[in-house]
Amino acid sequence: MTINYDKLLALKIPDAEHSYTERDTILYALGVGVGHDPMDARDLAYVYEQRLKTLPTYPTVLGYPGFWARDLDTGIDWVKLVNGEQGVRIHKPIPVSGTVIGRTRILDVIDKGPGKGALVYSERAVTEKASGMLLATITQTTFCRGDGGFGGPQHATPSVHPIPERAPDMVCDLTTRPEQALIYRLTGDPNALHVDPEIARKAGYERPILHGAATFGVAGHAVVKAACDGDANRVVAISGRFSSPVVPGETIRTEIWRDGRVLSYRCRVVGRDAIAMNNGRVELAPNDAR
Repeated sequence: MTINYDKLLALKIPDAEHSYTERDTILYALGVGVGHDPMDARDLAYVYEQRLKTLPTYPTVLGYPGFWARDLDTGIDWVKLVNGEQGVRIHKPIPVSGTVIGRTRILDVIDKGPGKGALVYSERAVTEKASGMLLATITQTTFCRGDGGFGGPQHATPSVHPIPERAPDMVCDLTTRPEQALIYRLTGDPNALHVDPEIARKAGYERPILHGAATFGVAGHAVVKAACDGDANRVVAISGRFSSPVVPGETIRTEIWRDGRVLSYRCRVVGRDAIAMNNGRVELAPNDAR
């Protein structure tokens, strides 16, 4: 089975109604590594119900439509797909509990050619069920490593956010836990690549890897911690490109550059100097010119 361009572009992904509680919000924060230091009062705000707030990357798990690349008739070799890029734009403060509707649509599909894979661009609008208010927009590029050469368009991919050539203005090291992928998958991403060694080997990895979205969450946490004094409300948009997988237990070093209200970031895996995320961009609130 292979990708049919027109069919995939017209694919109807069912809307996802998602009710979540404060426990789910806390579970997400734990899944991206928050709470390693129980004495850090700024981190406590994301794992303690008495003062709970949401991280800027939290919308990635709200209104999630499930593993649609596997569960629907897509033609995608789902075992070999990985997250290529992720982005979140926050339109309204994200409640720590509630019911939302996620509406996902495919924006474009690019055929990179035989042996080079394919790119699927999708967008999810997350709205509050009661009010219909748009809370966040999530963009994602899925890299389908086993699906190139299906005969689809091969036009150029969008340009990426450039990383400054100067030394970073700040650096934040955060260590992932060996069981972090097992925790993160409880937020709604059941891809066996992150838990089953046999599936991971079939996909070309020596062992299960951390979810790309979890690495994105670690990057978001680092940005909030190092550049926003622990206040996630200062972030209105965050995006980045995945470059290399992270093995649970590794330390992620996030390098951050500031230019007015725009932050650039890049994530390295400490110890093997691999770039896990690149071309990261963060937009701060309009009144944030610090």
